[in-house]
Amino acid sequence: MAALAADLGAGRTTSRELIEQALARIANSAGEGKRAFVKVYDAAARAAAEAQDKLRAAGYVASPLAGIPVSIKDLFDIAGEVTLAGSKALDDAAPAKADAPIVARLKRAGAVVIGRTNMTEFAFSGVGINPHYGTPGNPFDRTLIPGGSSAGAPISVADGMAAVAIGTDTGGSVRIPAALCGVVGFKPTQFRVPRDGATPLSTSLDSVGPIGVIVACCALTDAVMSGEEPVVPNAVPPEGLRLGVPKTVVLDDLEAPVATAFERAVSALSRAGSRIVELPLEILGDYARLNIKGGLPVAEALPGTKSCSRAAAGSTTHASGRASSAAGT
Repeated sequence: MAALAADLGAGRTTSRELIEQALARIANSAGEGKRAFVKVYDAAARAAAEAQDKLRAAGYVASPLAGIPVSIKDLFDIAGEVTLAGSKALDDAAPAKADAPIVARLKRAGAVVIGRTNMTEFAFSGVGINPHYGTPGNPFDRTLIPGGSSAGAPISVADGMAAVAIGTDTGGSVRIPAALCGVVGFKPTQFRVPRDGATPLSTSLDSVGPIGVIVACCALTDAVMSGEEPVVPNAVPPEGLRLGVPKTVVLDDLEAPVATAFERAVSALSRAGSRIVELPLEILGDYARLNIKGGLPVAEALPGTKSCSRAAAGSTTHASGRASSAAGT
């Protein structure tokens, strides 16, 4: 994203050109646009891009996000539209009266909202399967799942359909798909970014976070959404950092390539001067028992709406590992 902002600032490209490139990738029948997005704002995005180009020519740049294509998860309100949250159960719901605060802040920062990304129905799964709108394929292997619940968000970034994506994270719904798709996901503390105007899953655990190509993309976008100055914090050198490696549950049964990559990363950090500390964290051994009935998300989602309960009961929550196993794909 910083490179795109630099290109815009130097006149090497325009916002309209960036939007046209993103829209072309979304529309490409050989790509994942049809499954990664449930709605695309072609006309509105072009108009917003042209407005940002005129503002830039006049010497006004609202933020580093100005003129940059951004995707949003399909559970954020946009004025005049029904927020479906990846479901068909809300087709008859009333349209939103106003943009969600994070959408309004992104627009004020000059970001161009290019479309709504696909998601697990009501955000109730970390797998990424959606039986209504299809399941987008992982950018490394289109037959594999993208992870969820923000399934379309990381693919929109990895495939160049957006420079940054906005998702929500309850138990990993930003971090899981970002990790599976090879991009960066950030879950901030819960009240840092307003959750108003976002369909809830768990009032105790939900938070709003960005997905980008690098950490700086997430830092800038998080700052905009939290109402802070959009700057990237100074990097902390690895020397002297104390980094914990949990030894209970978290690293169990890793696939060989994942285990190798993890060990390589830990070794690189150690060589760079970080202090690596193995942490037993035996308490994590109780996680499966404590969450045998679904934990907080199930308890808090169930009373919300009948449609949420029905969707949860009918959701496919097993990880088959194959996107093609989902209905509609």
